[in-house]
Amino acid sequence: MADDKLERIKCLIIGSGPAGYTAAIYASRADLKPVMYTGMEPGGQLTTTTEVDNFPGYPEGIDGPTMMVQLQQQAERFGTQVRIGMVTEVDFAKEVGGIHKACIDNKTWVEAETVIISTGATAKYLGLPSEQRLRGGGVSACAVCDGFFYKGQEVAIVGGGDTAAEEATYLANICSKVTMLVRKDEMRASKAMQHRVMSTKNIDLRYNSEVDEVLGEQVVEGLRIVNNETGEKEDIKITGLFIAIGHKPNTDIFKGQLDMHDDGYLITKGKSTKTNLPGVFASGDVQDKEYRQAVTAAGTGCMAALDAERYLATVESEEEVSA
Repeated sequence: MADDKLERIKCLIIGSGPAGYTAAIYASRADLKPVMYTGMEPGGQLTTTTEVDNFPGYPEGIDGPTMMVQLQQQAERFGTQVRIGMVTEVDFAKEVGGIHKACIDNKTWVEAETVIISTGATAKYLGLPSEQRLRGGGVSACAVCDGFFYKGQEVAIVGGGDTAAEEATYLANICSKVTMLVRKDEMRASKAMQHRVMSTKNIDLRYNSEVDEVLGEQVVEGLRIVNNETGEKEDIKITGLFIAIGHKPNTDIFKGQLDMHDDGYLITKGKSTKTNLPGVFASGDVQDKEYRQAVTAAGTGCMAALDAERYLATVESEEEVSA
């Protein structure tokens, strides 16, 4: 039963990246009066990206933080309430028309008729101090996003799975040389992807190799590699380092309530953003491990808002019939 003392929200948006803000724009224009809680990283992964050159409508490019500020302003222009806060717990209803509950910052509960989850995924990094210092200065977790800036230059990529192999071959098309560091004595990638890597002439594949230190003060100037079998170290000159060791979807608080893959990505139905619970929708990287681009996240944010609008219309028409 609903608690009359709790704030009732028509459309609650959890997360504030391209998916969340696009959902907010569409939801507010549909008069769903959305309330967004930004999470710990307002703006999502794009706030750590210096230049965004591949989002439509920006012929000169734009830096990630500025783009997120503009998306927020656009959402607020149509009436979205953007609140700084972290959803720390949820209690989702299981029946159509049920009221969902969310706890903000471990203290305040709110109710919501619909929920759009746009909590994204967090790129995994190696955790080296030199790597963290140079994030945005030559260290990146997205070759498709940032590879263009290293056209004709020598770069390195860390990882041995399908994503690393795919990004290595992508970089090889635009960079003069790609040094690929694989921690074990073999790649985890599929045989087809391994063959692509091995048949690409300008990829220097190094097994049993790890990053000892990223070299450079303000920008990446080189890499110290260590062979984890012999302990031998080697310095190479590079201008860009790409980390491709996976992403972790930010879905821990939804475990036990929403269906998800073994790796934590939320499962949506067909071509929709519907989860297994009525009135709860997922958009952006939290349900997309294939593309992980700002523009695809924005697209699913639009879809989630439209799905939420249609869901509410269905609930309201059913209530009218019952009455």
